[in-house]
Amino acid sequence: MQEKMYRRGSRSGFGKPAAPAPARSKPLKRPTQARGKFTVQAIYDAFVRIWNEAGWDGVTTRKVALETGVAVGTLYDYFPDKDALLSGYVRHCVESLLARLDADVIAPAGLPWRERIARLVRITCDSQVQGLPTFDRGMLMLEHRVAEPKHHRRVYDELASRWEAAFAACADLPSPPPSPGAVRAMLTAAWGARRYRLLLEEGPPELKADEWLGEIEAMVLARVSP
Repeated sequence: MQEKMYRRGSRSGFGKPAAPAPARSKPLKRPTQARGKFTVQAIYDAFVRIWNEAGWDGVTTRKVALETGVAVGTLYDYFPDKDALLSGYVRHCVESLLARLDADVIAPAGLPWRERIARLVRITCDSQVQGLPTFDRGMLMLEHRVAEPKHHRRVYDELASRWEAAFAACADLPSPPPSPGAVRAMLTAAWGARRYRLLLEEGPPELKADEWLGEIEAMVLARVSP
């Protein structure tokens, strides 16, 4: 079912209510059957190919349908316009990241704590992790079209729950696990830094991606090491 999106009106100027923000376009439904999931994944793959070739201005629902090999009406069953497609794709990126943290960081039994935390940091921070969907600076710059503060909050809370679970899974941690507040502080530093690096495109030229990831990892490890 499509979620209704609204926000409470604010007041501005001489006490007059501000004009309500335009409703954001959202996906119409989430696939539950294998065929529908396959179709939506194919649509996302086509969206990324067109995005990489022509950017946002080059994306149209008709082009995406043609690239996917589905009827435009089939695409409209899921995404009424390209903003809805972007919204669905952004959520797809988040869900893929959460699933990767579950599978590679939280679930493995017997993983040494240093390796578990190193994976946690790198999967969270590295925007080029193999197997995760593309999310680049241009997409980040368009987030305002589809994301409200409550959506950012939901993503942050979902990531925080994974970080807390990752530290809880470190049975061999040589010191008491950090408090939930400390875990969220580390997440804020890591996740915020990832997003800011995207805004800077490639990050500061004097600090390459691998070096930056290494420094973030070292800071987190230092916080939890005795």
